[in-house]
Parts: sequence; C-alpha cells; structure tokens
Amino acid sequence: MRRRAGRAAATDLLGGYTEGCSLVHSAPLWTKAAVLVALSVTVLVFSSPTVLGAAAVLVALLYAAAGLLRRIWQPLRPMWPLLVLLGAFQIWSAGPVTAVLVTGNIVICVVAARLLTLTTSPQELLDGLVSLAWPLRFAGADPERFGLTLALMLRSIPFLLGSARDVRESAMARGLERNPRALTVPVVIRSVAYARQTGDALAARGLGEASPSREGRVPERKHADGRG
Repeated sequence: MRRRAGRAAATDLLGGYTEGCSLVHSAPLWTKAAVLVALSVTVLVFSSPTVLGAAAVLVALLYAAAGLLRRIWQPLRPMWPLLVLLGAFQIWSAGPVTAVLVTGNIVICVVAARLLTLTTSPQELLDGLVSLAWPLRFAGADPERFGLTLALMLRSIPFLLGSARDVRESAMARGLERNPRALTVPVVIRSVAYARQTGDALAARGLGEASPSREGRVPERKHADGRG
C-alpha cells in the first residue's frame, strides 16, 4: 500500500496516462504540444483578467471533451501551499489583481500541461522527445540515450516518493519524525541501491557506458606486440 501511495503522489503531480477515445486522446502529440505552448505563451505575455478567464474556459472545455473534468484540480494538491504563499506575497506587494494573474497563470499552465500527459501514452511522449532531440545528434548527442534517460527518470520518481513516504512513516512509528538523520539517511541508501541495481541491469543488456577495460585492450595488445 505504501508503494501505491508513492505512485499516487507521483501521478497527482506528473499525471498518469488515462486511456480514452476522445478527440483530445486521438489528436497527434505535436498538435497538443503546439496548443499547450501557444496557450502558455498567450497567458504569460498578454497577462490580463480577460485572457486568463478565456484560457480557463478553454482548458475546462478540453478536460470535459477528454472526459477528465473531475481530475482537473489534482495537480494543484501538492502545489497549493506554494500558490497560497505566492498569492499572499503578490497581494502585499502588488495588489489582489496581480496576485490573481500570477497564480492563475501558473495554474493554467500546470493544468494544461497535465492534460497532455493524461491523454498521451508514455511511449508516445518519449518518442516525441527523442524526435525533438534528434537534430542534436550533429553536436554529438545520442537521442536514443536521451530517451532512455527520460524513461529511467520517470520510472524512478514513484520509487523515490514511495521510499521517502516509507521512511517517514517508519520514523514516526519510532518517535523520530523530528530527527533529520532518520529521515534522510535511509532514503539516500535506498536511492543509491536502486541506482546501482538499475545500472547493473543496463550494463547486463549492453546499454551502459563503454567499458574502460575494452577501450584499453587495443593499446595493450599493440604494446605487447612491440615487445615481441
């Protein structure tokens, strides 16, 4: 149950793919990404109550079209303390209108971005990011390795959140919830162990970095031939 709670926390923050047959689900990734970028740029550049209200209505309609209107507020659950503090600061420094615009723009961008992840499969997202990074191969970058890195990152986030939750609950059961060492050291140890296991699995499949020993074999043989 603890691991499920960690996965649920990651899903609330990042958005887990939800299967569907709506027009939003079936739209190409680049169409959804273009709409997301255009919407975000519009609310940030033309910051006004009218633009913010129109963007909010548009996002709500897209969620409704995808059949996900009930999940529109889920990504804001872990963000509400930051939004409250930011809004309070903006009210104190610039007034309530600016506070509504600043926090509202953030909410619109986050909620719209989450709709993309809710209606696009992880594999399609990774393929799109790999295609986006493909021109960088002329600079020596490896798009496939970039996609693998992203996949590992997305796979690791639920594990790390679940580990932190497990350690915190364990520390609370022992009365050590105020002890920084009891809260951080086990998480670090688990994270390192997870990283090593992942690295070993990649190396076993030939997906790791080039082995230094292999790179050094050719010069060693040449040196040995020179002696002979």
